[in-house]
Amino acid sequence: MAETEPNAPETLSFDGMPPLRTEDGDLDPLFLDAIRAAIEAADARTVEALAADLHEADVGDIIEALSADERVPFIQLLGEHFDFTALTEVDETVRVQLIEELSPEEVAEGVRELDSDDAVYILEDLDDEDQEEILAKLPAVDRMALRRSLDFPEETAGRRMQTDFIAVPPFWTAGQTIDYLRDQKDLPEEFYEVFVIDPGFRFLGAVALNRLLRAPRPTRMADIMNDERQRVLATDDQEDVARMFERYNLVSAAVVDEAERLVGVITVDDVVDVIQAEAEEDIRALAGVGDEEISDSVFYTLRTRWVWLLFNLLTAFLASSVIGMFSGSISKMVALAVLMPIVASMGGNAATQTMTVTVRALATRDLDAHNVWRIFGRELSVGLLNGGSFALIVGLAAALWFQDPLLGGVIGAAMIVNLLSAATAGILIPLAFERLDIDPAVASGVFVTMVTDVVGFLAFLGLASWILLG
Repeated sequence: MAETEPNAPETLSFDGMPPLRTEDGDLDPLFLDAIRAAIEAADARTVEALAADLHEADVGDIIEALSADERVPFIQLLGEHFDFTALTEVDETVRVQLIEELSPEEVAEGVRELDSDDAVYILEDLDDEDQEEILAKLPAVDRMALRRSLDFPEETAGRRMQTDFIAVPPFWTAGQTIDYLRDQKDLPEEFYEVFVIDPGFRFLGAVALNRLLRAPRPTRMADIMNDERQRVLATDDQEDVARMFERYNLVSAAVVDEAERLVGVITVDDVVDVIQAEAEEDIRALAGVGDEEISDSVFYTLRTRWVWLLFNLLTAFLASSVIGMFSGSISKMVALAVLMPIVASMGGNAATQTMTVTVRALATRDLDAHNVWRIFGRELSVGLLNGGSFALIVGLAAALWFQDPLLGGVIGAAMIVNLLSAATAGILIPLAFERLDIDPAVASGVFVTMVTDVVGFLAFLGLASWILLG
């Protein structure tokens, strides 16, 4: 499954078969047309020739590119050549729909061949009833292992770990261990270290493969193991695990239960997926779109966005009420209405910059009690300098535009006030939500925008009413 270009079997002739991808890396439309034609003709041999030897990531892209009616026939035409790992490469909505349309026997046969972490990833989004129906079709040993992983809370190491690993007692020698690895037929597909455990299956340490291969054969595993090796609890949050991998440059780590018994291993490929998922979650949360994916239905997308847009509308009315307080001033001086959006827009953009940096720093634990005031001072300094420089630019432009130096001074002063408030709100609001155990990525954006709009309008219109029209 490691090849990236489709190869037809020798018994078939596919002269001029289109390439999988274009030069830009996108799926080639001609290739997709060939797949669709084969699906419509129920031509299993052609589907196999085109897709059987592709990497699971490429198969996942093909599945997402096909219509909902074409996906299940595509999988069924591939038959035993379909690697269910491809379902870990597609959106959750697509994956759940596919599994619900396939029979429990087909799904059970597919996940049976997967690493336990991939099998859990595929099954965890299903309803309990659907999970049990599929698990019931699996052998008892596989069923118990998957149920144990599924019993761990969502987004924990227990859900991401692989339950297939290699563990040996401390009195084994390097030679014994190497011979064991060579003789065993049922080893994990990929592994990077051998774990050392006591008779109670408690984790003692780990031996990296390069260290094992360099050790003299009579050397005991206890003498070459790293007993300070990082380990994670099965109940640890997956984001904390990813952070540990990043901090210590790990390739794999042992997963233990509360009694320090070894229950699995988490590897860097799983951590990369976690990092990507957490980053996407933060980006979506900042935009107020929840867990939305591009494959979601119109109704679901509408439902996830509508609530935040409604809340944003309420805060917009608050900003509008500030403008209403100065309706008399605006009616006397049209230039105020022309220039108002500049102050609000600059404040909103500056606040978004500060808020994004703050939310990400909180997520990565780079911002804490030890450096919060230093970072706060830095953001205020940036806000003051940006405010001063843009106050000069906007003030001169407004003065020349409307032939009124005082108006230029007013909008310049309002710009400084609003960019300072943007820096303050951009860092303090996420910190406040973090202290209240509310995800700052979800809730900060609307409130930060409200603060910059209200302060911007209040500063500009208030100063204008006092200085120009007072």
